Amino acid sequence: MKIISGGQTGADRAALDAAILLKIPHGGWLPKGRKTEDGPLPTRYRLRELKSPNYQDRTAKNILDSDGTLIISFGPLTGGSALTESLALRHDRPCLIINLDETSRDQAVRAIETWLGRYNIETLNVAGPRESGASGIYQAVLDLLLAVEWQKFS
Repeated sequence: MKIISGGQTGADRAALDAAILLKIPHGGWLPKGRKTEDGPLPTRYRLRELKSPNYQDRTAKNILDSDGTLIISFGPLTGGSALTESLALRHDRPCLIINLDETSRDQAVRAIETWLGRYNIETLNVAGPRESGASGIYQAVLDLLLAVEWQKFS
């Protein structure tokens, strides 16, 4: 099992921190300059830098380098999260959307575990809104991912 993301604040960063805490390999791609909304992503995160500064290029590369994409949000998808869903569909990659406004943590954990098993996901791309657009998303995603029983999938 490996968790990847684009390193942005919010859902992406929570996924990387969960992987580090759980001792699951992590990675992914991010824009040139290690660009995120709060400055360059620290080097402790093992992401690779694209030649492009474009977030859309980063999103597509992470979708293509994974077996499936998990998008976690509060409410309907907007902005980059909606783009992520669109690109996953365009590239015919499994995609699971968890709306935390409509799903309890326990329901979300069961849905994620079922989906990971069904699609035999080994490299998981995790996406969702930036912290500035969805206050509290970092902590919610971190708590959710720490509750998943990852050992079932290793």
